[in-house]
Amino acid sequence: MQQKNLTVFNTIGLIGRQGNPLVAESLSRVAALVLGKERSLVVESASVDMLEGVSGYSVSSRLEIGNICDLLIVVGGDGSLLGVARDLSSAGLPVLGINRGGLGFLAAISPEQITAQVSEVLEGAYLAEDHFLLKLKVLRAGQEIASTPAMNDVVLHTGTLSRMLEFALYIDGEFVYEQKSDGLIVATPTGSTAYALSAGGPIMHPKLDAIVVVPMFPHTLTSRPLVICGDAEIKLLVKKVGDIGPQVSCDSQVDIDLQLGDEIYISKYEHRLKLIYPLQHSFYESCRSKLDWASRLGNPAAGG
Repeated sequence: MQQKNLTVFNTIGLIGRQGNPLVAESLSRVAALVLGKERSLVVESASVDMLEGVSGYSVSSRLEIGNICDLLIVVGGDGSLLGVARDLSSAGLPVLGINRGGLGFLAAISPEQITAQVSEVLEGAYLAEDHFLLKLKVLRAGQEIASTPAMNDVVLHTGTLSRMLEFALYIDGEFVYEQKSDGLIVATPTGSTAYALSAGGPIMHPKLDAIVVVPMFPHTLTSRPLVICGDAEIKLLVKKVGDIGPQVSCDSQVDIDLQLGDEIYISKYEHRLKLIYPLQHSFYESCRSKLDWASRLGNPAAGG
């Protein structure tokens, strides 16, 4: 639920994506701003080498930041926020994203807005939006071999091009269908604007308590995206693999190799991620600007 808040943050955690000089520049700007506001700053140990001209902060691991800070600022892109969501959603730590990546649906503050909008957030002028995650569990011969959360999506796929696999889909214990396709995407509303969108899935508002199931190039033309209750439990049974090595992936960042007969369970994760946005943030404006909805004949800003 999106809310306007007046809570003032005092201990700020800071994490930056590695290997990008643009991230380093913005990371240093954020650090200087936080310290200039006389707030305590805790920098992730992996990000310290990117800071320049800044002193007066402490250093901790990512997991420790989740326990000692009341706000986390992530400088990178949506991919960086996905990793933070999997690692720290259980800590209940609000997260603010500075976009140094691509589209930036989750990391909403652009580099030129850092001074104004981060300052507003630090003073308590912000919107808070809860995003639920999915939990993946893989069973092999009745034994759990893997378990991990995912913020955007869980994807069953072949791992190679031009190969299909066969699997069965169950929802809340009820058989839905068997399918031969390149795979299946199970996405949250957060992930509906990511991989699921490119596969023909619907755009879902972040407030929705729903999950979308999107087939990837199915063998039958009648297979379409399916929107189900957010509390549903999804089961996928790997039926046929041939000479391919199927995988299940979380947020395109965590890959698990599968075998014939493996059971994949997907359900809502017990923890949520609270994302912080500037007061000016609008989901629909993000869609207009990042998905190019504004490109049209006539006046792109006109309502009619």
